[in-house]
Amino acid sequence: MPSSPTAPPATDLRERATVALRRLVGRDEVGFREGQLEAIEALVTSRRRVLVVQRTGWGKSAVYFVSTALRRAEGAGPTVIVSPLLALMRDQIAAAERAGIRAVTLNSTNADEWAAVSGALARGEVDVLLVSPERLNNPRFRDEQLPALAATCGLLVVDEAHCISDWGHDFRPDYRRIRDLLTTLPDETPVLATTATANARVVTDVVEQLSAGGRDDDGSRGGRDVLTLRGPLARASLRLGVLPLASPEQRLAWLIAHLADLPGSGIVYTLTVAAAEDVATALRDAGHDVAAYTGRTEPAERIRLEEALRDNEIKALVATSALGMGFDKPDLGFVLHLGAPSSPVAYYQQVGRAGRATERADVLLMPGPEDKDIWRYFASASMPRQDQADAVLRALVESGRALSTVALESIVDVRRTRLELLLKVLDVDGAVQRVPGGWAATGQPWTYDAERYQRVSEARDREQQLMVDYERTDSCRMAFLQRCLDDDTAQDCGRCDGCAGAWFATAIPDAAINTARSRLEQPGVVLEPRAQWPTGMDRLGVPVKGRIAPEVALAQGRAVARLSDLGWGQRLRELLRATAGEGGDRPVPHEVLRAVVDVLRTWDWAERPVAIASVPSRRRPELVSSLAAGIGELGRLPYLGPLDLVDGGPVGEPGGNSAFRLANTWGRLGLGDDLRRRLSGIPGPLLLVDDVADSRWTLTVAGALLREAGAPAVLPLVLALEA
Repeated sequence: MPSSPTAPPATDLRERATVALRRLVGRDEVGFREGQLEAIEALVTSRRRVLVVQRTGWGKSAVYFVSTALRRAEGAGPTVIVSPLLALMRDQIAAAERAGIRAVTLNSTNADEWAAVSGALARGEVDVLLVSPERLNNPRFRDEQLPALAATCGLLVVDEAHCISDWGHDFRPDYRRIRDLLTTLPDETPVLATTATANARVVTDVVEQLSAGGRDDDGSRGGRDVLTLRGPLARASLRLGVLPLASPEQRLAWLIAHLADLPGSGIVYTLTVAAAEDVATALRDAGHDVAAYTGRTEPAERIRLEEALRDNEIKALVATSALGMGFDKPDLGFVLHLGAPSSPVAYYQQVGRAGRATERADVLLMPGPEDKDIWRYFASASMPRQDQADAVLRALVESGRALSTVALESIVDVRRTRLELLLKVLDVDGAVQRVPGGWAATGQPWTYDAERYQRVSEARDREQQLMVDYERTDSCRMAFLQRCLDDDTAQDCGRCDGCAGAWFATAIPDAAINTARSRLEQPGVVLEPRAQWPTGMDRLGVPVKGRIAPEVALAQGRAVARLSDLGWGQRLRELLRATAGEGGDRPVPHEVLRAVVDVLRTWDWAERPVAIASVPSRRRPELVSSLAAGIGELGRLPYLGPLDLVDGGPVGEPGGNSAFRLANTWGRLGLGDDLRRRLSGIPGPLLLVDDVADSRWTLTVAGALLREAGAPAVLPLVLALEA
């Protein structure tokens, strides 16, 4: 596209851009890095669409903030930045304020400010508006504000643009809406997309998305040309290493012994929420100043923890991927992974948090044998299934009206998180639309793209293998990551353990091993009882609603561990895998029974149970019955036996949603005459034993039957919690 006829001369633009950059950075001697001014000129002078792929710390935000300052000085409307995380928005707003740029956000946490923000936009008092991709489909924002913003914005920025791509390590369906937004922009509106983690496949996909809309040079409606600016991705400050330690206790012990030796403050990443919480607790008990940071952390607490790490008030945050793209601490001294991400691209993105303004930062990976199971779980949860998509569309069409997510749960057997993802995919594909009151079918034809999802699945399998190859390579690790990102400038870094040998301690003191073992061998997790029946159960023929009545509710229970726990969780995962199905069932191992006894010993119940019953098991009857009998023998409690299975017992696949899990259990458990007789007049609480609790509806229904038959209280006890 030719330059605007009113564009300033290149030398004038360079001078004004330099002034804006120095105001942004706060230093008079700073200049542009290679590629920054080229991107700014393409946006401001030529009004182009630009994709910038540069390493973390290169200064991608400087490009869009300087471009914003120049465009606003020319009289253009505000810059709209589509940003994926609230934490990232907070950093961007702070950076804008330092540069004298007025930045605001519309998000789910500041609804009380929307009217004021809208007024400021209307009065031209806003230079930058930050929104999440999900906000683009909020009915009120989409219908009332987005059309005017699209018509008047001076620059559209898509931050973390790899999220657009199916192939990106952090694909988010809502990012696909940006393609539709691009088709509504005036031809002269420049667009910038930025990312630090895109291989050639992702770049191709993002460029295809960015080219949507606009006019070709001959004036016909068609795709827009996209300028791609890509730099070398090597990070000179990072010193990479891998320490393979087979057992969870060895990995935790290494952290206990050596966390204090790592430079400055940093991040310890784990793959699950449970692991983050357990590791943080163990490290605090060992005297380290750390805190857990996960998707369960409240927003206000997240802000407090981020600031504590920025200010070096704590040694580390033990975090899941919830602390990722949105966190900026230029002097972060280390990133350590307790368990590997599922791809080198995701790994590069996370380690890129470190060493942005320091000469050296340490990066260490401690993979675990359980990593592949966790990868497999998250991969399956993120892929839409055709049968579930068809069921959702059929429910919306047959209803003839909008249905909320909660209402859909009583019609289609899809768990909440998967259902929300599926609705987003169908929305982006045009088959459904978010409207006031929920979701509605559009009537547009939709076909499940099995070939596309198969390609994505195969690509993820290859990336998982690349992660394993990274762990095992004896060559340069930085060069390996660069090659995974299709960076043709890759060369040996001279710093990593592949180039220079192990820079990290490998010895683990016996005292640390003993401390870690003691921590991980402590069994016992609280099992909270269900308090509320699912909504809409009448649709499924189950006559319950509202709160579960106190006279039939379970008491608080216990489990030996969560299956995602580092210690007992891994042992129980292996036991349950080995005992599932015909031929695998066997009595409970002695060491597991001993752990159960430890749980019982530390259980702070109001009244000790006086007898035991068990949930009947189709998959592991011997494991469950021997567990109940063993507890009875050791605790000198009578084992009253299992409940009955009616018509084969509970049905349905694991992982379904709450409403269907209850419906699949309702009416499929019963009490035999002998068990009912023995319950009559029971003088105290009853211990109810099972192998695994996932939805907890089987335990809830069994407990209600036992309470109705005379048990004054029912205390659930299981080997493992699914989550």
